[in-house]
Order: sequence, then structure tokens, then C-alpha cells
Amino acid sequence: MLTRKQKHILLKFFSMFSVIRGYNILVVVIAQYLASIYILAHDKPVKEVVLDLNLLMLVLASAAAIAGGYIINNFYDSEKDLINRPRKTMLDRLVSQNTKLSFYFVLNFIAVIMASYVSFRAVVFFSVYIFAIWFYSHKLKKLPFIGNLVSAILTITPFFVIFVYYKNFEHVVFVHAMFLFLVISMRELTKDLENLQGDMAQDYHTIPVVYGEKTSKLMLTVLSVLTLVPTLLLIFQYQVGKMSYYFYVSIVLLLVFVVMLWKSNSKSQYLILHNILKLIIVLGVISIPLIDIGLVLNKITFIR
Repeated sequence: MLTRKQKHILLKFFSMFSVIRGYNILVVVIAQYLASIYILAHDKPVKEVVLDLNLLMLVLASAAAIAGGYIINNFYDSEKDLINRPRKTMLDRLVSQNTKLSFYFVLNFIAVIMASYVSFRAVVFFSVYIFAIWFYSHKLKKLPFIGNLVSAILTITPFFVIFVYYKNFEHVVFVHAMFLFLVISMRELTKDLENLQGDMAQDYHTIPVVYGEKTSKLMLTVLSVLTLVPTLLLIFQYQVGKMSYYFYVSIVLLLVFVVMLWKSNSKSQYLILHNILKLIIVLGVISIPLIDIGLVLNKITFIR
């Protein structure tokens, strides 16, 4: 049996884990390593990539900066989230705002320290990234189009730092990035539809608030069609191995998404659409090793 103090500490831990969305950060960390092994540094031995201390520092710096970003976003959106996500917000509020802000500064400091191990340019990069996340949460998030665009860019930025580190300028990397960017853009706009009630109450000028649900649905449909461009290129133009099956599944899921989108008009229905897009992103991470099945089967070389 846990004591009352132990239960209190455990609740605080889960509260902070909820605030920083630890599960999302874990997915990003796994995605960064898989993207490094199979896409960005596919010409290097697996052991060299996995044991690269500079890569580890960049990944950990990204994780710390993202966690800090979730905290500052939670800080500014606390009133809106009380309307949109009352249960999650009540859990998040088990940790005081002062504690969250203190943890926010600690995480950002850790991110910069880890980046300093790699290079001064990495320090500058993460300093700008941290400032951009704060500026987005403080100002840009309430603006239509700009808020969505900046949010999507900030989401893929952790992959950009790995891309710069490995200096891989192959066309296939940019096509993968475009696919991810478009799906994330759709996810951000779908979240705005899902959070319409709270955004209106807190005077957030998101696309659904300013232009209405119908226009938002039309934009999502256009984005879905645009997403087919990098999807089909990756299937037929580039060598992505068995990962092509993932892109076929993505096409089906996008079709389901569009059909359901035009039938949706409630928060719960928009939540399902949001989860479909999250599923596409998570499946994409899991499917990265399918690019080179042989590399997966030959992991024994890493153990030797």
C-alpha cells in the first residue's frame, strides 16, 4: 500500500508528465533515431549512428526544448484548456504554475547545455528554437494561418537539426519532410476545429473562429489532396522498400479522414479525426525500419 505522501508524489509526477506530454516526446526521440539510421545517415553503420554522442546530445536537447515548449504552451492556454479539456486540465493543475515555470527554465537551460557539447551553432539553433516556441505560445498561436504554419514548422524543427547535423541533401529527405509537414498542418487545423468552443471563449483568432467550419473543412480537403503528391512520389519515384505499404495505408486513412470530415460537426467527431492523423504520424515512425528490412535483420552486427 502506498502512503498518502507517496500517492501525492505519484500524482504530481503524472501531472507533470501530462503537461510535458511525455508520450509525444518519446515518439519524437524514437523518430529522430530511426530517421537518422534509415534516412539521414543510411550510409553509416548502425552502431556508429546509435553510439554517436553528438546525436544523443542533439536528441536530448530537442526533448528538453520540446518539453519546455509544452509547459509554456500549457501556461498560456490554461483557461482555454479548462473549457476544451477539463479532465486533463484538472490533472495538469496538480502542479502549480510557479513549479511549471521553474521547470520550464530548467529544461531550457539543460537543452542549451547539451547543445553546447555539440557546437556553438547548436547552442544558437536551440536558443532561437526555444524563443520561437515561447513567441508562438505567447503571440502567434492566436493568429489564423500564421499560428498553424508556425506550429507545423516548430513540430518538424527537431528533425531539421538532425538533417543539418548529417548534411544529407538527397531529394527523398525533402519529400519525406513535405509529407510530414502536410500531415502535421492538417493535424493543427483539425485541433482548431476540435477546440473551437474554447478558442471562441478566449478570443483566439484561429481559422475556424475567423472563417468558419466550412472553410476549415475545405482547407483540410485541399491539404489532403496535396499530401497525396509526396505520398505518391515516395511510393513510385523513390526507393522506400516495404515502407511503401505504409504510404498505401496512409492514402486509405486520408480518404476516410476526408469522408468523415464533411460529416463531422461536434467536438467528439473532430477528436476522432485528430486521432486518425495522429495514427498516420505514429505509424509512420514505426514503419521507418521497413525502408531497409535487411538492416533490421542484420542487427546482430550491432551486438557483435
